[in-house]
Amino acid sequence: MPTCNETNMSPATFLLAGIPGLEADGPWISIPFCSLYLIAILGNGLILFVIKTQQNLHQPMYLFLSMLSVTDLGLSASTLPTMLSVFLFNTREIGIDVCLTQLFFIHTFLLMESSVLLAMAFDRFVAIRHPLRYALTLTSARIGNIGLAIIIRGAGLHIPSVILLKRLPYSRIQPLSHSYCLHPDVMKMACADTTPSSFYGLFIVLSSLGLDSVLIALSYIMILQTVLSITSWQERLKALNTCVSHICVTLLFYTPLISLSMIHRFKTKALPQSQILLSYLHLLFPPVLNPIVYSIKTKEIRKRIMKIFQNYSTNGLQWGH
Repeated sequence: MPTCNETNMSPATFLLAGIPGLEADGPWISIPFCSLYLIAILGNGLILFVIKTQQNLHQPMYLFLSMLSVTDLGLSASTLPTMLSVFLFNTREIGIDVCLTQLFFIHTFLLMESSVLLAMAFDRFVAIRHPLRYALTLTSARIGNIGLAIIIRGAGLHIPSVILLKRLPYSRIQPLSHSYCLHPDVMKMACADTTPSSFYGLFIVLSSLGLDSVLIALSYIMILQTVLSITSWQERLKALNTCVSHICVTLLFYTPLISLSMIHRFKTKALPQSQILLSYLHLLFPPVLNPIVYSIKTKEIRKRIMKIFQNYSTNGLQWGH
């Protein structure tokens, strides 16, 4: 725990970190990061545009997908400013209020993404297990309520954690471990007892990400039981194929998260670079890869995107002539 005295106390300023050993290569590192952000913004924006403009896609599965794209855009927007300031401009100082604001939005959108993945698992469960009641169960009003509950849950759980961190004393300048603010990173910079904040952070993880992952796994156990009861192999494959995209994005979200948790637990045997790399993967890759996965695996979205590009190419050729 850092030590505090009256001369170096608040207003606290945190120092964001780049990648250890590659600080001098920040401008070059910013190029792939900018490319990833651009792909994430364009990909998720395109998914939202396709779903909004196609009336036949105003169905529960695609409405939940639009929620996933919104959370991915929010997550990208939460990390983009400080990450680019560190790698592109080598600007590392960040005030505590700005840091806590970024921390709130990063963790809120992460929790919201977990909640959306759980809602999408429920959607697949109802579609496969109770297909005749699918439209009656997942009405537009109920989907809207689920979306509102996801927002309230994500923001509501993290407001107390920010308040707890805000009340802690910090030294004048404290170095962080990443190019963005995260709850465990900021908490360990405090020079006072962080037990309440630590326990509340653990409560959030167990009651949200932990619970969501268990419920998603249970959903797929019941889905698998239903699929195995189908006599036709073709129908089994057809049912499972509707779940492939969701399984892929769920693994993309939870695999780095679980790996990062394991590394934190056994950090004496892990390299700091591996923790930082997994942290970047956890925050950057889902927004980039989620729209790609759904564009490839979902026929309706793939056809519409291809049509958009074909129209763009045709119009471009006409303008060229």
